[in-house]
Amino acid sequence: MWDLVIKVKKEFVLRKGKIYPLSREEREEVCELINKQLRKEYIRLSKLSQTTPVFFVEKKDSKKYMIQDYIYLNK
Repeated sequence: MWDLVIKVKKEFVLRKGKIYPLSREEREEVCELINKQLRKEYIRLSKLSQTTPVFFVEKKDSKKYMIQDYIYLNK
């Protein structure tokens, strides 16, 4: 198991992320995924109050994949 820590610089300014509208099914999928990952302890609650937008992209096989937008955080 790896312990990945996102360290931010002292001058990092928190800001609200862009909100992408999700369908009811997408919201349920996000909640289910997060709860599953928390139970398995693959992730844990963040101490950073920065939000990261989540949205879905449809691939060629017509399945939707969840994407997290880390652009602002990566800057």
